[in-house]
Amino acid sequence: MAYPPAAHPSPPRQPSVKVILAAADVSRVVDRIAHQILEKTQGAAGTVLLGIPTRGVPLAHRLAARISTFEDVTVPVGVLDITLYRDDLRRHATRAVGPTDLPPGGIDGKRVVLVDDVLFSGRTVRAALDALSDVGRPASVQLAVLVDRGHRQLPIRADYVGKNIPTALAENVKVTLAETDGTDEVKLYGGTPA
Repeated sequence: MAYPPAAHPSPPRQPSVKVILAAADVSRVVDRIAHQILEKTQGAAGTVLLGIPTRGVPLAHRLAARISTFEDVTVPVGVLDITLYRDDLRRHATRAVGPTDLPPGGIDGKRVVLVDDVLFSGRTVRAALDALSDVGRPASVQLAVLVDRGHRQLPIRADYVGKNIPTALAENVKVTLAETDGTDEVKLYGGTPA
């Protein structure tokens, strides 16, 4: 009796990877956000940029540098660590607590622009707002993000968005920056190739 040839399983499909922003695109997006901050804040008077670690910190420094180039204005930059304010501490591996470093002059009575790389559920921003209330009382708080990928779980929106990227929940957006990763790029991971 002859047996049919053994079926060879197809190799599993690899998730697709798509470059959304290359290095030159990231630079243009940062320039655009810097211009928008200048316009919306009347020349960035009384404005402080606070980066949310990890990639929000170098983005805040880049924005401050571009604002200075465009308008010869020095915008103070600081770091706001949100580790202890996250609502997922029990669900994920232990994180090291980083420093919160406010610029000289603090944030009281200032317009604070929180800076982060990706806006997704809104939970990071909620944690940042909680952390902010423990370090001072700003006159107002705004949000600048390089990428907004949607799927909010909280009623939070960004005031300045570099790129809106519609995504599926199963997809991931990965931002790499020269300061932290060696290169500037935004990639979308997920789905399967056609």
